[in-house]
Amino acid sequence: MEEKPKILNKLVFHPDFRKVAEEINKSNIRLPPPVLQDLPFDNLLSNKNTKVTSGVEKEGKFKLDPKNGSEVMSSRIGVAAYDESINKFLTLEGAAYLISHSLTVVSEKDYLPSNFVTFNFYTKSKIITKDSKFIKYSEDPEKDSNKDYHQDRTNFIVNNVPENSVILIDGPLIGEQATAYTLKLNQMLLKKGVLPIFFVKNSNSDLVIENIAELKGKYNSDLHWAHEVLKVGERTCLFKYTDLKNSSNTKLFCYIKAFGKGAQRVEIHPETYEKFKWDIPSIMDMVYYLMIAQGDPFNPQVRPIAIAEKYARETIRIVNFSKLMNQLNITPTMNQARGF
Repeated sequence: MEEKPKILNKLVFHPDFRKVAEEINKSNIRLPPPVLQDLPFDNLLSNKNTKVTSGVEKEGKFKLDPKNGSEVMSSRIGVAAYDESINKFLTLEGAAYLISHSLTVVSEKDYLPSNFVTFNFYTKSKIITKDSKFIKYSEDPEKDSNKDYHQDRTNFIVNNVPENSVILIDGPLIGEQATAYTLKLNQMLLKKGVLPIFFVKNSNSDLVIENIAELKGKYNSDLHWAHEVLKVGERTCLFKYTDLKNSSNTKLFCYIKAFGKGAQRVEIHPETYEKFKWDIPSIMDMVYYLMIAQGDPFNPQVRPIAIAEKYARETIRIVNFSKLMNQLNITPTMNQARGF
C-alpha cells in the first residue's frame, strides 16, 4: 500500500514581506483601511468567438452517490484544497496587496493547512521607487498585481500539493486575465499526477443557454437553468467550452446541485479528463459528498475549500496590517485614522 504523504502545518511569509513594509515607512506613504478584494475572473459570456457543445459523455443528468463519494474520499492517497484571501489598500501614492494563499490537505483525522502570505506595493511614481528594491513601479498596478498573484499561487500550490492527489481549487479554469496562468498551473499539476478540479460558485455565464438551441431565451443564466432542471443530488452532463480565437482555451464543465438553493459549476481541463477519464464519475460523487459534508445550503461549497478559506482569512487577521503600519510610524490620513 502506498504511503500517504507527510504534510506539516506551516505559515510562511514571503521573504520580502518586512522589507516592503520598511520601505513604505521610509516613503511616508499613507495607507487607508484594507478592503477585502474579490477576483472578478468569471465573466465568460457567450459570443461569436465561443462555442459550447455536449457529447463529451452521455447527454442528460446524472444521479450522484454520496456513499460512493465517501468511499472514494477514504481511498484516495490525498485530497487537497486551495483558496486565498486578498486585502487591497488603495492610496494616493499607489496600491498595496496583502494576500494569504491557503492550501489544506485532508488527513485521516484532521485538516493540515499550509499558508503563504505576500505583501506588495505598486506605484506609478518613479520618485517613490527610485531608491527602492521592494516597492514596485507599475504602469498598470491591477495587471501587475494579478501577474504576481498568479505566479505566487502557482508556485505555492505546485510545491505543496501531494503527488497523485486530487486538488479542489476555488475559481474558474478559464476567465479573464487568469486563463494563461491557470492553464499553466493545470499542466504542472498533471505532471505531478495531481487531478485538478476548479469550482465557480457565482457566475452570470450564459454559455449553455445561448449555445443549446432548445434553451435559448428561456433562462436568465446557466445557473438559473441548472437550478431549474436539476434535482438535489444530480449533475448535468459535461459540456465542452472552446474559445474559437484561441483553441488552447478549452475546458469541460458541468453543474452540480447539492441543495435546493442553487447549483455550482465544476470545471476540468480536457487533458485532465483524458488522463483520469475513468475516475471522473466517482470524483463527481466525491465532490457531492464533500458539499453535503459542508452542509451549508446558502454557501454550497466543498468542505476542504471552505476550510482553506477560513485559514486564509484567519491568517490575514494574524498579520494585523493596520497595527503593523502604526508600528512603522505611518501617518494616517483622516479616513485612515477612522479605520484604525
